[in-house]
Amino acid sequence: MAYDSANLIRIGGGSGKNLWYYSTTETQAQIDAVNYFNDAANMLSVNDVIICITATGGTPVVTHAYVNANDGSTVDIVNGVAITSTDSR
Repeated sequence: MAYDSANLIRIGGGSGKNLWYYSTTETQAQIDAVNYFNDAANMLSVNDVIICITATGGTPVVTHAYVNANDGSTVDIVNGVAITSTDSR
């Protein structure tokens, strides 16, 4: 599966930076790859934050990442930081 523009949603922004939500059944490692977000180069700016909902073996993984490079055609995001949770019921 590849980048799907329908799954990249701008949540908000200000001061020239944006907050995005992206959901996919791919792993975080797959979307971390340079070039994954190239089709969104005209929308994503350096330091924009992306809340990523990805999957590992069908289990959802939530990660915060940001755009660390965009030359107008090639986009790279950082590996991101997983948001962990504990259900202590």
